[in-house]
Amino acid sequence: MIDKMMGSGSATLVRAAEIKRVTAETDIELKLNLDGKGESVINIKGCGFMEHMLTLFAHHGRFDLNINASGDTHVDLHHITEDLGICLGQAFNKALGERRGIVRYGYFILPMDEALILTAIDFSGRAHLNWDVNLLNAKVGEFDTELAKEFWLGFVRQAACALHVKQLAGENTHHILEGAFKSAARSLRQAVSIDKDFKDEIASTKGVI
Repeated sequence: MIDKMMGSGSATLVRAAEIKRVTAETDIELKLNLDGKGESVINIKGCGFMEHMLTLFAHHGRFDLNINASGDTHVDLHHITEDLGICLGQAFNKALGERRGIVRYGYFILPMDEALILTAIDFSGRAHLNWDVNLLNAKVGEFDTELAKEFWLGFVRQAACALHVKQLAGENTHHILEGAFKSAARSLRQAVSIDKDFKDEIASTKGVI
């Protein structure tokens, strides 16, 4: 939700959200500030790889992100990973409100050593994921690499956006996934930024997103 706070005689937009999701499988608390400094405190019990990815995501997107999450990781990491994507997508959707003034589109090509990842996003109000990533190994540590797609599916469905992730090069599975999260963060940072020339408008001829 976009709130207005008064300071020095002017209104300042605060684009932040808090999400709590409790199911029989996971317990997640998430706080997001779109206009932060990239600061994060992330604790995901039993899923160190996603801790790493979301720390990088916050830093490269310049989003302030706090997460405290636990779940049935003794089964596998599917539920905690998918639900993290759901919660992050809900937080973006809530923080953006009616999406007035945002650039709406963003893209970034990111090199990660031998890996090269392109991402592009449109906060269109419609959910779509194109995951064109060829993972070489089934696991990175204890993390099933196919779950990265599940994370982003959860995200786009709740954030109501179209996200394309395309691997242009890469051999190291960790580098490919890390490049995807970093590139997506940079694309998101661009897309949610405020266009100063159109700060009171919605980036659609429909007048609504």
